[in-house]
Amino acid sequence: MEYNTTRSKMNISEYGRNIQKMIEHIMSVEDRDKRNLLARATINVMGQLNPHLRDVNDFKHKLWDHLFIMSDFKLDVDSPYPIPSRETLTRKPEPLNYSSNNVTFKHYGRHIERMIEKACELEDGQMKETLIKLIANHLKKSYLTWNRDAVTDEEIAEHLKILSNGRLSLQDNIKLHETSDILSKTKKKKYQGKPSGNRNQPHKGRKSQ
Repeated sequence: MEYNTTRSKMNISEYGRNIQKMIEHIMSVEDRDKRNLLARATINVMGQLNPHLRDVNDFKHKLWDHLFIMSDFKLDVDSPYPIPSRETLTRKPEPLNYSSNNVTFKHYGRHIERMIEKACELEDGQMKETLIKLIANHLKKSYLTWNRDAVTDEEIAEHLKILSNGRLSLQDNIKLHETSDILSKTKKKKYQGKPSGNRNQPHKGRKSQ
């Protein structure tokens, strides 16, 4: 009787013990051409046992990688793909570079600062003034969304001035959206789409006819 404690280690157990034995047998074959033939046959069997891999890009490449992993990287055959090594599979990925720039007002975010930069590049005129008003209204909406406190147009104008380093200003005659209108629209969107219960059910306290 064969016990698991006496069997060789299976690096990828999903393929089963029989595939593991096939690979071990290939490693014992001295003729290289025969090893290559047996390796390709084993790859075909591995693909049939795991048809879900066909939905993965380069699934053949993945099967060959699994073949070498299951052999503990000791199998000496000709692969149509670069042969992996233990070091390449255990190598840690390079850390991602994140932007170190600080956001002046976090509740406005990075995108609005980029919009302000674009507005600063425009020539003075109607288009620039329209964009400034749109940006200011967006600032007011974002402020109320995150803070839920009343904010004046003067405060928004001051934030716009700070974010643009003094290059943009809101004209005194420009009127932004009312705070009550912004909050009511935000509240409406929050509750929009929520189930209102089964309308066919009779109201409590009323007898069905």
